[in-house]
Amino acid sequence: MADWWQRNIIEPGKLPLLLALTAFVVTFLVTRLITRMIRAGKGPFRNIETGAVHIHHVVPGIVLTIIGGFCAVAGGQRGFGSAAAAVIFGVGAGLVMDEFALILHLDDVYWTEDGRKSVEVVVLTAALVGLLLLGFAPFGVNDLNADETQNRGTVLTTIGGNFLLALIALFKGKFRMALFGVIIPFVALFGAVRLARPGSPWAKRFYRRRPRARAKAQLRSYHHDKRWLVPSRKLQDWIGGAPDVEPARALERR
Repeated sequence: MADWWQRNIIEPGKLPLLLALTAFVVTFLVTRLITRMIRAGKGPFRNIETGAVHIHHVVPGIVLTIIGGFCAVAGGQRGFGSAAAAVIFGVGAGLVMDEFALILHLDDVYWTEDGRKSVEVVVLTAALVGLLLLGFAPFGVNDLNADETQNRGTVLTTIGGNFLLALIALFKGKFRMALFGVIIPFVALFGAVRLARPGSPWAKRFYRRRPRARAKAQLRSYHHDKRWLVPSRKLQDWIGGAPDVEPARALERR
């Protein structure tokens, strides 16, 4: 374990990345704990308001992200300054990404169904940064040996091919596979060769005159969502809290 730590974290200068990831995850979890306590009316915490304006925590998050980012660029990859900048950046990023859905919708959707996007994006971000920390490089460049890395043609071909696979997976409506495929090309390959999700740009373009392929894609999508949608939502609720049910009840009354 000590050898792995020395080889993968300390020597390549990955300690700032580890600190940033740790600060990111801890900040998100602590923020969710506090917001859930505020929602339940427990503890000393309250929403921050100035007059009629509710100050969301994305605001200090942006400030900390900017400070940490510029300090990291100026401070290099080693030393106390680099470590401190990484922690500041991770804290700021955690605050910002916790309200990703608010930024996306430009509305306070924190405790709605749309607010689930924040939890999903945070989990994806943590997973991708974790893969980078473990030594994976984007587009499979880490799989090249020293001679292949020196050959620009080989490097460009590898990057271009893996990028194309990730792009096809994205075009087929498989956002998560495309995202992880940037780090692990096999995932992008798997997403690229399988049927597209119904409603994706690929399905609209290539399945329009192929009713059998369209029906098969819909059936596969139905079984996939039936198997994984409920467990994934339970996990999101466990991590970030369940959305409010009041809007749904209001619609039922109408």
